[in-house]
Amino acid sequence: MAIAEISIVPIGTESTSVSSYVAACLEVLEESGFTYELHGMGTIVEGDLRELFEVVLRMHEVPFEAGALRVVTTIKVDDRRDKEASARDKVESVRGHLVGD
Repeated sequence: MAIAEISIVPIGTESTSVSSYVAACLEVLEESGFTYELHGMGTIVEGDLRELFEVVLRMHEVPFEAGALRVVTTIKVDDRRDKEASARDKVESVRGHLVGD
């Protein structure tokens, strides 16, 4: 299972606020059934890498469909294959080191 951080930024919109575009992208993610966590600068998604890329492509198209003239999508992927891991596992591992010192 892969863990991806996705950030989709519409450019060339009528307003500096992009929350409605982000919400529309998240509707696509909701429909996909993937586990995800929204944060202030992007969204963490967990799932099969090929399926993740398909969903990201659909999400990338959403701002265009809503009138954006340009869209910048950034994807960061952690594809670990030696053991199962989640985004939460990664955070707990780091916190374990903080507590242990």
